[in-house]
Amino acid sequence: MKEIKKVGVLSLAKISCVIGVIIGLIAGIIMTMVAVLFTAAMGASGVGGVLGIFSIIVLPIFYGTAGFVVGAIYAFMYNVIAKRVGGIEIELA
Repeated sequence: MKEIKKVGVLSLAKISCVIGVIIGLIAGIIMTMVAVLFTAAMGASGVGGVLGIFSIIVLPIFYGTAGFVVGAIYAFMYNVIAKRVGGIEIELA
């Protein structure tokens, strides 16, 4: 068994950021589809598309930023706790 003793804070933050951007993009696309369908059902035109484009731009930025911050905090906390109680044990082939 091998033990993960330390995690690179910036490394985990970058990965979390990219995952957040991908999730934000997916959420933005879903929100766009819902907004367009909802406004079409209500008889309004154009409003859903504007809201959808706004969500496709804003959500990936928000999720990416939040992912970066949370990933950095998580890595820092892992490093502090792993020094005291030991790291995660993994088995490598």
